Amino acid sequence: MSDDHFLSRWSRRKHAASQGKPVEEVPAEKVSEALPAAQGSNPVVEAAPEPLPPVESLTPESDFAPFMKPGVDPATRQAALKTLFRDPRFNVMDGLDVYIDDYSKTEPIPAAMLASLRQAQRIFAWAAEDKEKVAESAPAPSGESPPVALPAEVESESQPASAAAPSVIPSQST
Repeated sequence: MSDDHFLSRWSRRKHAASQGKPVEEVPAEKVSEALPAAQGSNPVVEAAPEPLPPVESLTPESDFAPFMKPGVDPATRQAALKTLFRDPRFNVMDGLDVYIDDYSKTEPIPAAMLASLRQAQRIFAWAAEDKEKVAESAPAPSGESPPVALPAEVESESQPASAAAPSVIPSQST
């Protein structure tokens, strides 16, 4: 490989490619010879991987670091992790799982709650009937037609908020 700096070589090749000139190829022998020299004078020799202990012999106190190395089979790593997480110390609910319940299963409304809902429905119907009776029995002003009784929901929505609640001015004490 030449003694050129990487960026100058890259620039030269990029310029040649933009002009349509053939790009000079470096033979594979020169690349393989240059790599160990570029990495340093002491090439790292990879040691044979140490044998892993059997997964069945693992306990939560065992060392799981050898199973986390890059060259380990993923199935073996997963089996070791399953062994580790079977320990009851990892199966404690922390109380922060507020959405863990299954809300897709509905429960019927209890009979006591249904009875109170029916009672409230009867009370509101009774109150609406009373308003209608009061509106019908009220004498009409001279020359005007009697007022039309509105249902309670429509009546409360048609009134502005200021008319529904009287305004109270707090007294100021000095």
